[in-house]
Amino acid sequence: MSLLIDLERKENVLCVRLEGELDHHTAMKLRERVDQAMKEHHLTHMLLNLENLTFMDSSGLGVILGRYKFIQSLGGEMVVCSISPTVKRLFDMSGLFKIIRLETDENRALSMLGVAS
Repeated sequence: MSLLIDLERKENVLCVRLEGELDHHTAMKLRERVDQAMKEHHLTHMLLNLENLTFMDSSGLGVILGRYKFIQSLGGEMVVCSISPTVKRLFDMSGLFKIIRLETDENRALSMLGVAS
């Protein structure tokens, strides 16, 4: 299975919804699309909805960490929401939740980023 990437701009937040598998085959595509959208629209925050992400490997963790560092360099914030139990376990084991906020759904995540739902 491949990765479907849905990007939507809400004020100064890039909403990224992923469906499928984020692995070494698809990580580069995600990085390129997110970086382009962030630069093109001068966005500073990112919401990452992982509800429909069925698989992620270390390449996926790496690309998410890279986007986090990029957003931090802009003075922005990244929030992850609606994460599946399998992917949540990877985030827990990697320690990413020590630096990236987790919210239960998109509305709460957007609210944390200052966007009214």
